[in-house]
Amino acid sequence: MPETKPNLWVEGPLLALLALLWGSSYLFLKIAVAEIPPFTLIAIRVSIATLFLLIVVAVRNDRLPSDARTWGKLLIQSMLNSILAWTILAWGQQYVDSSLASVLNSTAPIFVFFITLLITRHEHISPLKLGGALLGLIGVVLIVGTEALNGFGTQLAGALAALTGALLYACAAIYGKNFAHLSPAVTSATTMIWATVWLVPLSLAFDQPWTLRPSPEALIAASILAVFCTGGALLIYFRLVNTLGSLGVTSQAYLRAGVGVVLGVVFLGEHITPMIGLGLGAALLGVVAINLPARPK
Repeated sequence: MPETKPNLWVEGPLLALLALLWGSSYLFLKIAVAEIPPFTLIAIRVSIATLFLLIVVAVRNDRLPSDARTWGKLLIQSMLNSILAWTILAWGQQYVDSSLASVLNSTAPIFVFFITLLITRHEHISPLKLGGALLGLIGVVLIVGTEALNGFGTQLAGALAALTGALLYACAAIYGKNFAHLSPAVTSATTMIWATVWLVPLSLAFDQPWTLRPSPEALIAASILAVFCTGGALLIYFRLVNTLGSLGVTSQAYLRAGVGVVLGVVFLGEHITPMIGLGLGAALLGVVAINLPARPK
């Protein structure tokens, strides 16, 4: 359980901001990956994010962990939340449409619910939270379109990869409670240090990045992805893990589906159809149901 009763007037906007940052990351990924290979792009993403987060740690006068045990736990967190999850999702999206991948990837709150209920029991679980998890998933399907589910059987390997990514995100949100004694800046910085240690060698081995000549637009997109969609988002994420809990923080997966719709309306002049509007409403209600504080007994 979160150590203190969360103030939803504060945590709610932060959850929406996290969904915006991670939801918009697909836009910057699309721009950057057109000129920068995936391993190198992810290596750039985590390396710049590491530098940004180390500056935040220094400004806050925080200290990185000094014991090997904590660093070992942070390696596990980095594997769950970034190294393995990002790699598996990138592989899976070669075989499934992005719409199907987004629906399957939004199942993280449901994984959190059943892992918590059946195994860890680290948070209070209620029928209202289960209803919110299911309602949010229905909202995502309505936003993306029910036709997105058509390829689930025929593209099974990619679909299973997307589901595995959601499972890893769920495990990361639960495991992240181990770092309540660390500041979000320290936890974010150390997980990105581990990601850099693993992903930079992969970039050097597979992509030969010294031969690349990306355009300024691609480099700007990669920088925004690193600083805002990774560094800034992780600061919010690890705060919310401690205030809203694992199920609460993963509920932003439902809001991410709506971010693309909002960006399309604002920047592309697109319109919200009644079905999308219904899906947005269902997703928002699902998030609210998940994050409502439990009534005192």
